[in-house]
Amino acid sequence: MTEPPEETTDGGAVRGEDGGDRSEDRAGTGEDRAGTSQDRTGTSEDRADSTDGDGTDAGTTTGTVHLVGSGPGDPDLLTVRARELLERADVVLHDRLPGPAIIDSIPAEKREDVGKRAGGERTPQSEINELLLEHARAGRDVVRLKGGDPFVFGRGGEELLYLAERDVPVEVVPGVTSPLAGPAVAGIPPTHRDHASSVTLVTGHEDPTKEESAVDWAALAETGGTLVVLMGVGKLPEYTAALRDAGMDPTTPVALVERATWPDQRVATGTLATIESVRDEVGIEPPAVTVIGEVAATRERVRSSLVSPYEGSADDGGQEGGASTGDESLPGEAATDDT
Repeated sequence: MTEPPEETTDGGAVRGEDGGDRSEDRAGTGEDRAGTSQDRTGTSEDRADSTDGDGTDAGTTTGTVHLVGSGPGDPDLLTVRARELLERADVVLHDRLPGPAIIDSIPAEKREDVGKRAGGERTPQSEINELLLEHARAGRDVVRLKGGDPFVFGRGGEELLYLAERDVPVEVVPGVTSPLAGPAVAGIPPTHRDHASSVTLVTGHEDPTKEESAVDWAALAETGGTLVVLMGVGKLPEYTAALRDAGMDPTTPVALVERATWPDQRVATGTLATIESVRDEVGIEPPAVTVIGEVAATRERVRSSLVSPYEGSADDGGQEGGASTGDESLPGEAATDDT
């Protein structure tokens, strides 16, 4: 996630904690919060009208900014807290990654698109920061909605620091992160006792203003385990070549999961040597995650038994394609499907 996926860096081990007491406390005060939010929502226009020209008012209580992860895109995978905040927010600043179903569920009058598109128009991060600050200082309850998890290649950390330095209250709401959810719904476990005891999340789309890449692909080739690359569709030829040049086996299984949990989700599989041609033949486009490692071969072994609301059927009009290296013994070789 090494977390955008698109804007994505979830990294490191995930540890579970006993959150039972906290969840009960939170649930027990849900009505109080809901009532408070109604009070805030009902007076948002009055607060906005009373602000000074710079968006501040000595008599206005600063609103809270909620950095919310929307998960990979299926509305059913939103957390309870995320859904609650979306319903009560005065304004929602979102990009395209939460997915059309989630975005369309937000009333048009309170949502603002601040998305970034690879190779296209984008809202500068500095402008997003200023919008968050402006709305909060006007006393509004703000949701900054991000695909996956806000701290996994989602620039949530940058926004948190910016707001904290200006004394704006901030709540962070984690989301189901796409570099783990994407492989999972495709039948690919990022870790497996027999194949991978570690998983590394890395971005395939770094800040273009950097003088040189901060990703050491040669070191990653030596690390072992599973490598998950977010926002790596365009740079696929470069980093797969870098991994091969660093000694990674060209027959290493690779999978591309496009638009995970969206209605038009697709999965394509191949190897480190063939995945570029598979991508081109199938037409895989962003947003997608790339899974590199032995676990990527699991999909073909479980595909016939995989029950998924996103799973299409190649026999019923779904796409079937790919490129073969000629070694049909390689599991997961060059298969693709609409899922």
